[in-house]
Amino acid sequence: MRQVDVRLHSDFAIGTTNPRLFGSFIEHLGRCLYGGIFEPGHPTADAKGFRHDVMSLVRELQPTIMRYPGGNFVSGYNWEDGVGPVEQRPRRLDLAWMSTETNRFGTNEFLDWCRMAGIEPMLAVNLGTRGADAARNLVEYCNHPSGTALSDMRRSHGWEAPHGVKFWCLGNELDGHWQIEAKTAEEYGRLAREAAKVMKWVDRSLELAVCGSSGRYMPTYGRWEETVLEHTFDHVEYISLHTYLNNYNADTAAFLASPDLMDSFIEEVIAIADAVAARRRSSRRIMLSFDEWNVWYRTRRNRAARVQPGWPIAPPILEEIYNVEDALAFGGMCISLLNHADRVRAACLAQLVNAIAPIMTETGGPAWRQTIFWPFMHFSRLGRGRVLRTEIDSPTYAARYNDPNGPEDTFFPLPSVPYLKLAAVHDPDGRRLTLFALNRSLTDELPLRLDAMGYDGLTLKQAMQLHDTDLKAINSKAHPDRVTPRALDSVRVSGQRVEATLSAASWNVIELGTS
Repeated sequence: MRQVDVRLHSDFAIGTTNPRLFGSFIEHLGRCLYGGIFEPGHPTADAKGFRHDVMSLVRELQPTIMRYPGGNFVSGYNWEDGVGPVEQRPRRLDLAWMSTETNRFGTNEFLDWCRMAGIEPMLAVNLGTRGADAARNLVEYCNHPSGTALSDMRRSHGWEAPHGVKFWCLGNELDGHWQIEAKTAEEYGRLAREAAKVMKWVDRSLELAVCGSSGRYMPTYGRWEETVLEHTFDHVEYISLHTYLNNYNADTAAFLASPDLMDSFIEEVIAIADAVAARRRSSRRIMLSFDEWNVWYRTRRNRAARVQPGWPIAPPILEEIYNVEDALAFGGMCISLLNHADRVRAACLAQLVNAIAPIMTETGGPAWRQTIFWPFMHFSRLGRGRVLRTEIDSPTYAARYNDPNGPEDTFFPLPSVPYLKLAAVHDPDGRRLTLFALNRSLTDELPLRLDAMGYDGLTLKQAMQLHDTDLKAINSKAHPDRVTPRALDSVRVSGQRVEATLSAASWNVIELGTS
């Protein structure tokens, strides 16, 4: 394959990453909580039931903000069920995942876990079966210091100081037919506006994300965003986006091309939000919260992998086993998020443990890293800083991608996919420039030549590559380190010039020192 040339300049940036870009998500779904982060009696569990082997991997992963309690679960959740003495909490049927919810883990436990992990909490309110009154009551319970029934209730439950939760989601995917009490855009927009209004009357410091449509494939897409923002523009800071990529058609080239559709999705929602602003002649800009994203398909359309009979407690559902090609597509999604850092100010990998997750556990046993753990860890640890504009001259290929969530016969043509997908992040405090590079060619090495103008005397700090000749290779309990990054030895640095040879079908991270 011919050489790929990349040019960038230190003066030209897309934007600076917000710390919230590197978030994740825990929901009352399968074994994400119970048997995941929370397992009283586990050999590594503390007095609160938090698994410390999982906590160790979470700290290695370094997510910055955590969304809770859903997801689909939140649209039927009564937050009052999950506070107060554990022995008095009711068991409920969870209609989102057809399981029994014990409510042993609730809001206060989640916030304690976030504090232990050093992670900012993101709470979602139920705008499915409930509304503005329950939402503002939860804000009062969590954030008001004392002297009211709800704040004093929190104190009586053992949490004297207010939690001070700042980021809140106004429901979840409420245009989806699968959602409990799904709504039209008009119904949801008005409800979200009223909830936002009273929540901020309780706490003026809140930042709120309103629901976008459930996906780019939805028939509501576009008009939903526009209508909802017409109702909520003056009351919210964010609009949410959700997407999951797939390889249903066993077409790896198209799969690796699919993160480019994430770029289009982001840019379309930005355009819609700015059109709403333009009609108001407003300079205010709504930011984007990409608060569900991942690769997910094996356990998505398989009902047996989504629902188990008999209303079980914490069933092993949605436990996607990720391979190398999944990690490559996932890395492409990380690059898409970085390259829109000016407007995507928050994002949440769905989810954190067991259910479509980078971390897997055995109940009572060990925890291990899935293949997607590695690109997220690189993204989170090294993706913080100024994202630079890049000019890429790369050969391209054509692909035809099956929509990630739509009907099986829905395809998007991708006529000109660059073999190289790349993001460059400069951290001036850490004096480093990091390149995230995905070689999407399945057969050819990719010779890369990058000129980093404005940087004198670049030095190589480290270079890593995730690559395997078996794209179906996985990590497992028996072989937890089958797929791990290794050194990328082909990198040469001279002055402003960086040269490397990227293996076929590989995720590459090159960390450079800057003066």
